[in-house]
Amino acid sequence: MESKNDTKISEFLLQGIAEDPELQPLIFGLFLSMHLVTVLGNLLIILATISDSQLYTPMYFFLSNLSFVDVCFTSTTVPKMLVNIQTERKAITYEGCIVQIYFFILFGVLDNFLLTVMAYDRFVAICHPLHYTVIMNHRLCVSLVLASWITSALNSLLQSLMVLRLSFCTDLEIPHFFCELNQVVLLACSDTFPNDMLMYFAAGLLFCGLLAGILYSYSKIVSSIRAISSAQGKYKAFSTCASHLSVVSLFYGTGFGVYLSSAAAQSSPSSATASVMCTVVTPMLNPFIYSLRNKDITGALRRLFVGKL
Repeated sequence: MESKNDTKISEFLLQGIAEDPELQPLIFGLFLSMHLVTVLGNLLIILATISDSQLYTPMYFFLSNLSFVDVCFTSTTVPKMLVNIQTERKAITYEGCIVQIYFFILFGVLDNFLLTVMAYDRFVAICHPLHYTVIMNHRLCVSLVLASWITSALNSLLQSLMVLRLSFCTDLEIPHFFCELNQVVLLACSDTFPNDMLMYFAAGLLFCGLLAGILYSYSKIVSSIRAISSAQGKYKAFSTCASHLSVVSLFYGTGFGVYLSSAAAQSSPSSATASVMCTVVTPMLNPFIYSLRNKDITGALRRLFVGKL
């Protein structure tokens, strides 16, 4: 294939999940349903934490922020995919692709930060219960969330600006249902070494580094729980972090699965299929994990809706 540089390209083509026209209505209905469940479930958690004074605690403050980020995360990619299926077009403008890259990285990294902050919150609650209210004061909680936003925004801005310096070839098809950073860089004709180094550095620092922080927090939590003499006390301590541990396992498990499959088959649509788990399914399951066995959330929702009847 003849290759030429073209810095003034107008659009990319998103291959999507499957090219079979007969599958498009099924895919549209499935993704629309999952997106609506994700938005509704996370908004209910936000509404519960805002409306009930009993949930004005650091844990639920971080949870409401995580729910907001999950809504934004899935809304970055799914609506555009649904529009393309409905209009039978695969195109996304160059500017739209850059914007999608920016917000996808922003909210993806924010998820990492908030899960790490929530692990620290559980660490303080279990390992230093007598000093919990002093350590996890409102000022610290707001500062942790604000620092997470600023760091994520700066990283996302840097990654997006590095894409702007690239020249692209005549092959502009992205084997994904959204503009995934690595797949866009692979289409470039110009030198991508700085982009690759930045991606590896950010992945090591922001992904693996934050995961190490979570693992450290839970290593201390496990040690503290083992020191508790009564079985009931151990169960109560573990139950306070069970939901968060489940979300962490789901988030990082699917994340590693997606990018390992992407590394094994860089241009295969299978990597796009795998990324559905991380970008769509995980944000949809989070509200169920946090609410089904959480009496505080279910109680707040019951008081909110029953009280209005």
